[in-house]
Amino acid sequence: MQLFGSLKRYLGLWVLNRTMRNGIDLRKLRFFPDALSLPLKRDGLDPLPGLMRTQAEEPVKRLAELFGRGVWLVSGYDAAREVLSGDAETWSNDLGQFVSQEGRTEEEQIGGLGMTDPPLHTQLRRYLTPEFTMRRLARLQPSIEAVVAGRLDAMAAAAEEGRPVDVVAEFAFAVPFEVICDLLGLPVEDRRRFFELGVARFDLSGGGAGAFGAQAQTREFLINAVKEQRLAPGDGLIGAMIAEYGDELDDVTLGGIADGVFLGGYETSASMLAMGTYLIASTPEAARMLRSDPASVDRVIEELLRYLCVVQLAFLRFAKRDVVIGGVPIKEGDCVGVSLLAANRDPVLGDDLGTFDPTREPVRHLSFGWGMHRCVGAELARMELRTALRMLVERFPDLAMANDISELDFRKLSAVYGVEALPVHLFGADRAAV
Repeated sequence: MQLFGSLKRYLGLWVLNRTMRNGIDLRKLRFFPDALSLPLKRDGLDPLPGLMRTQAEEPVKRLAELFGRGVWLVSGYDAAREVLSGDAETWSNDLGQFVSQEGRTEEEQIGGLGMTDPPLHTQLRRYLTPEFTMRRLARLQPSIEAVVAGRLDAMAAAAEEGRPVDVVAEFAFAVPFEVICDLLGLPVEDRRRFFELGVARFDLSGGGAGAFGAQAQTREFLINAVKEQRLAPGDGLIGAMIAEYGDELDDVTLGGIADGVFLGGYETSASMLAMGTYLIASTPEAARMLRSDPASVDRVIEELLRYLCVVQLAFLRFAKRDVVIGGVPIKEGDCVGVSLLAANRDPVLGDDLGTFDPTREPVRHLSFGWGMHRCVGAELARMELRTALRMLVERFPDLAMANDISELDFRKLSAVYGVEALPVHLFGADRAAV
């Protein structure tokens, strides 16, 4: 158990940023070893040279030895697929069994699809999958378009007299939030409070203490939403799951599922929209393809997903038995992290993958994971990106960056990578200078 106590200290920041469910106070995190931070750091949009060098020289690499057990980084594409598609007899995603839950309320427990094992994972997936089919998601397309149109109007109003507009605050976070609320079926009058909790949940200032409280309050908010919809079911995911599985699932479980949907689809989509806007504004060919070549839109979106890969590191896996990955033996109990970012740029997938090329034939990237833990909301994320970025460049064909990439403030040591602010000129840099 000493090993997992140390893993909790050393890797706690990763777990917090990705799940906000581990109860670790960042004020107690004394240091973050350089070796363990390697897959969580970037130089702008690019992985650090050390990560790509590791991939070339040692695609399955032991990063650290903690109390006689190994912490491994998998950065090669083939080895990454091997780990991600592994079975439940070989790997466990259940960090909760290694982190004390004593004294926590049900709202504070570690959980979610990405951190559960079969049979619970299989059951949760069975409940959610029907709600994320293309047929079910198609009903959201009109509301996504309406949300995006509203945000574009607000951005245009904010850009009066040529002032730059912050895409992160005005667009990237606002669109996924409203889409998730529509998906869950949350009443409009309750969304302001939900938004405030969502903002607090990702605020790591002051050691992250406020984030922990907001996490529990968010779960409580959603549990109450479930209780209300048992009496008057809505037409969103919560109402649909009550109608289909209401007798099987209690309020806490349903609230937890809704919370997992929010957590998985909010920050990740927001980061993709923000950094995707940067690449589109900086790549005229990509903007042209989105604006006037409908047949190429999906190609642009897939290249954005591959290249940006905002979820840098897959959920940690723990070996349940001795296993060999990429020819390297890994012992039972060892912890394995998969660098999705590095795997997406592995030369085995093609040439010049360190470059964003919207004309590239789609690559079988790992940005949504692989295997049984592949992101259940992948198609919804694609819908949001496709709709939001296409409408953005149609509305503002002269969209231009207000700052060079070297002036942007990117997140540090975050499993979900992103930029803190992204000022743009909606009507072109020339008009802004007038």
